[in-house]
Amino acid sequence: MSLPTDPAANLAALIRCPSVTPAEGGALTALEAMLAPLGAVSERLVFTEDGTPDVKNLYARIGDSGPHLMFAGHTDVVPPGDEAAWTYPPFAAEIAGGEMFGRGAVDMKGGIACFTAALARYVEKHGPPKGSVSFLITGDEEGPAINGTIKLLEWAAARGERWDAAVVGEPTNREKLGDTIKIGRRGSLSGTVAVTGRQGHVAYPHLADNPVRGILMLAEALLSPPFDEGTDDFQPTNLEITSIDVGNPAVNVIPARAAASFNLRFNDAWEVETLQAEIHNRLDRASKESRLRPGRADPVDFEIEWRDRPSHVFLTRDEKLIDTLSASVEALAGAKPTLSTSGGTSDARFIKDYCPVVEFGLVGQTMHMVDERVALADLEALTRIYLRFLEDWFV
Repeated sequence: MSLPTDPAANLAALIRCPSVTPAEGGALTALEAMLAPLGAVSERLVFTEDGTPDVKNLYARIGDSGPHLMFAGHTDVVPPGDEAAWTYPPFAAEIAGGEMFGRGAVDMKGGIACFTAALARYVEKHGPPKGSVSFLITGDEEGPAINGTIKLLEWAAARGERWDAAVVGEPTNREKLGDTIKIGRRGSLSGTVAVTGRQGHVAYPHLADNPVRGILMLAEALLSPPFDEGTDDFQPTNLEITSIDVGNPAVNVIPARAAASFNLRFNDAWEVETLQAEIHNRLDRASKESRLRPGRADPVDFEIEWRDRPSHVFLTRDEKLIDTLSASVEALAGAKPTLSTSGGTSDARFIKDYCPVVEFGLVGQTMHMVDERVALADLEALTRIYLRFLEDWFV
């Protein structure tokens, strides 16, 4: 049985599986088939929770001793959008101009294809690793992230799985392959603040209490002043108002309620609890100051609802993991990568509770876009970097 040493062939097989969240689409089946010739013992898990779609996941392990390296990722992809807008069908894996087109090409079926090829080349060259390699692959990263990695980790840990380090194959590079390794992520906290007023006719404002005035004032208090100036390892904490809603289709009616939703990306100067306290303090101060404004005699009546499952900030400090991967990138890409904590969240936020984790994959410039694509040269280059990393990590 031939080994899956060609990353382009691996990726084409994965792209041709229409695994739009939460559908498996055949992608986990295809990956399981690739790993079988490497001696992987694979298990398929389906996790459920009320109010969310069932999700299929894959855990595969090669070897039964330590050290134990985890490769983590997802085969689910975002919807392709208007398929007529694509130059080539989004699930055809067409190649043109030295690039492979398809949904998931860089986010992140490409990373999975390359790591699989790298491990196959390692086995072909050296035999089984002097330890273990596991694949922890979900179909829920682009979805609610409830029935995927977090539950797969809990399941594996409960049966005795332990890991020494993990690499997540997300598309971390900004401009060219090898420019960025993610060694941490900012935290993420979301909430909605709502103001209750009194509905009435716009021609008789003295008989009503317009909550829009209050919600705009509270939103301003959330945005200013800045939360911090950043830390040694992280960008400044940032809050964005993502929606302001009143549910009012009429232009001559003062609404009874207005709400503003927001999201914070925060650094290691904060914990979730301290940040929530800061938000409450800002809103309380702004509410009381409203009495000094014309037309208001009472504080703004508001309530706040926090979204479930905030993401905590984390920073990986494992020297062996970071230094080995950095050296592999520098040796094969020709430049020392930046160690970054920028960007959004990923499933690394769950993995960091079990072992040190970093993220490194392809260039992410076309992820989630029409005509998502990857250079074939980058597939080969990333495979070589992963192979060098495996050779140096398993010493």
